Formats: sequence, structure tokens, C-alpha cells
Amino acid sequence: MENGDRALLIDAGFGPQSWPPAPDGPRGAIHGGALLDSLAELGRGPEQIEAVAITHLHPDHTGWAWHPTPGTGRPVFAHADYLVSEPEWARRDLLETKEVTGLAPHVRTVADSQEIFPGVRIRIAAGHSPGHAEYVITAGGQRLIAFGDALHSPIQIDHPEWSTAFDHDPAQAAAHRSQLVDELAEPNTIGFGIHFADVVFGQVERDGDGPSWHPLDLAR
Repeated sequence: MENGDRALLIDAGFGPQSWPPAPDGPRGAIHGGALLDSLAELGRGPEQIEAVAITHLHPDHTGWAWHPTPGTGRPVFAHADYLVSEPEWARRDLLETKEVTGLAPHVRTVADSQEIFPGVRIRIAAGHSPGHAEYVITAGGQRLIAFGDALHSPIQIDHPEWSTAFDHDPAQAAAHRSQLVDELAEPNTIGFGIHFADVVFGQVERDGDGPSWHPLDLAR
């Protein structure tokens, strides 16, 4: 998110690491490392990011926030605050790991509905984690909802009752997904799903078969 010379990053990826598939769990292989190159393609260096708004404390969303810059040992986002919802940080004991320890010196907790950047407000949407946050961006008569892990797959648009193995409170997560799908179907609303592979930006449309995810044509 940019506002003049200012820049906000939502989530910090997996960092410069890879994990093999979990041998006895639902997680497949994870390969990180591309975030800094992606920022460079947009003409931004990490030193230009004033804040990293974190949806939740799972390692695939905090990687570059605690990993040092490869080859230097220095923090990647040395000038940034790490914004974490108050209830998420209060329950960091659930993930008391080196990742959380590495974040701690830079964390600034934020409250529900707080404006964290011009046109950007945090909205606490617990379920996937105790204090999972969404970020609502409004501009030009439109809004974009960066919904983090409230939804993991477009198939959950049609089946919001389907939770994932990683949801902290599956019933709460499912209830929120139903509300979120309704909201994403409202006019002038765009969704951003970080786990939606190559269709991360889209809108929800309703037809005779129910709601479905319609990716945006970013080439237009």
C-alpha cells in the first residue's frame, strides 16, 4: 500500500527458507525467498517500508520480519514497526518460538478499527488465530479487504463452513467466513487472498449456483 512516498506492507511472507512437506500432517512443501525481489520490481527497497501490518503470527506471514537480510545479518525492515492486533499479541504464548522472539522488539500493538495508515483500518476477525486481523483499504469509492487466512482457497467462498486444519477455532472461523463472503459480494468491494495462488485479487459474485470467486483482470 502506497501513499505518496510512504509505503505499508501487509504480511512479511515466509522468509528466505524452505520447509519440506509435513510427513504426518496436512501441510505441503513451502518455498520462500521472493519477497525482496518482488518489492524491487515495484521500485521499493525494504528500507522504504514504514510499517509491516501482520495479519497473524504464523510463520508464513512473519518470515522476513524476523529473518535478517541474507549475507548481512541486519534486519530486513530496519525502519519499520510491526503492527499486530492486541489480542493476537496477547496470545503469542501459543507460538512462543524464535520467530515471535525476533519480532518482539519491533512490535506495536493496534486495536480493532484503528487507522494504521491513510485509508487503511485494521479489523479483528478471530478464528484462524486468536487475534487474526484483516486490513480494509478504502480509496476512490472502492474498498479492498486483505483477509489474510480467513479464507485459504476460493472453494471456501462456496463452502465457508469448510475450515482448515490450521484454524485455531474452526467454528468461529467458519462463522466469520460466512460474513466475509457476504461482504465480498457487496458492490465496489475487492478481496485479496494471500493463499489464493495466481488469483489473489478478486470479487465474489452470486448466481444460481451460489457465490463464487471471480479473479480480477489486472491487465485491464
